[in-house]
Amino acid sequence: MWIGFCEFDYRLGEVHSLKQKRSVVRPIVADIRRRHQVSVAEVGHLDVHRRASIGVSVVAADRGHVVDLLDAIERTAADHPEVELLSARRRIISADDL
Repeated sequence: MWIGFCEFDYRLGEVHSLKQKRSVVRPIVADIRRRHQVSVAEVGHLDVHRRASIGVSVVAADRGHVVDLLDAIERTAADHPEVELLSARRRIISADDL
């Protein structure tokens, strides 16, 4: 079993409140979840209105599938012109490493 996870760090555009932030972040989270059927959530910068951190995790039987899926998810995460993707940090581990 292989486990992959990725954290995306975003800078939000013209957002001036946490309410506006939610209206930008929720559609991104929903889009990633809908397109790739993975676990995804806002995981950082929760009290900062111009930054967001979104985490994604996947589990698969082989490493290649995890890599391909994380690559596709990263393309989806970057495909939102209303935000700027600052970084994408990923890690892939085997269940044997735990």
